[in-house]
Amino acid sequence: MQAMNSKALRQAVAYLRTSSAANIGTDKDSERRQGEAVKEFAHSNGYEIIDSYYDAAVSGADPVTVRPGFSAMLERLLSNGVRTIFVETASRFARDLIVQETGYEMLKSRGIELIAVDSPDSFIGNTPTANLIRQVLGAVSEFEKAMLVEKLRGARERKRRETGKKVGGRRNYAEIDGGPELIALAKKLHRYRVNGRQRTLADVATALADAGYLSSAGTQYTPTAVSRMLASAGNSHAQPLKGKAKSLSSPLEPDAAELKDNMTEVTDPLKRTPLGSRW
Repeated sequence: MQAMNSKALRQAVAYLRTSSAANIGTDKDSERRQGEAVKEFAHSNGYEIIDSYYDAAVSGADPVTVRPGFSAMLERLLSNGVRTIFVETASRFARDLIVQETGYEMLKSRGIELIAVDSPDSFIGNTPTANLIRQVLGAVSEFEKAMLVEKLRGARERKRRETGKKVGGRRNYAEIDGGPELIALAKKLHRYRVNGRQRTLADVATALADAGYLSSAGTQYTPTAVSRMLASAGNSHAQPLKGKAKSLSSPLEPDAAELKDNMTEVTDPLKRTPLGSRW
């Protein structure tokens, strides 16, 4: 029964930290006290502490990513799937509020939960100071994102000026290899009538597929895609099947079916005038 309960427990790790070297040693209780507090809370809340990481003589103002114990813990968490860290108090994680908030956000972005056992809501509290820091961090993040977007836009513009071609973004049919031929064929197929009837967009898509022109996904173009081709001025998404493209008669020339239809109109005596004139 005990083994079954153990399997049901959620896994977590403990993070311990002591600032002063004077509090380190077997005769000191800082590490032991922190570990016991974490284990007691974990046991009461259905967790199993599978490992502990200790930063001895490390200031609470030091960024968490430069701490040896914390770095080792983070590396293991990212590789073993455990996603919960317990600390005795929020100050054991970091005494500096900015370090605390930035460290918490870093863990949160990686899907890792941080819990202070003396006050489980410590890292999600809504104190004025904490809210201000979160807002500032959010503003900095937005600024960095905007700067990156601007740098990429500038790089694309420089490349466009150098090459005369569009760089980045979604290309239209006129900008992809094989586009001019595909668009020209689509327009001719749509313009030319078969048996007196104009091809539908679906008919054009089928004819393009028969000619070996498929979408980038390897499927027949949709009527919507054909509509865009007809509205385009030049190149496309076309992927002719190598060695399998069928030879189509030029859309500028009559189909055999229509040619036969037209010949019927010319030779049918019922459609001639009494003098036998076509006029």
